[in-house]
Amino acid sequence: MAKDVLCEVNSCKYWANGNKCNASSIYVVSHRGEHARNSEETDCKTFESKI
Repeated sequence: MAKDVLCEVNSCKYWANGNKCNASSIYVVSHRGEHARNSEETDCKTFESKI
């Protein structure tokens, strides 16, 4: 897995200083099955709210 996963969503419980993601794994899904064409067609399912 990548060492430096960046994330700007500071409302996520895995967000850390320096816009780092400290989740042990990352799960990304596509809105178009397996064939996303750009980042707008994907979502990070690892996101969990801090609240």
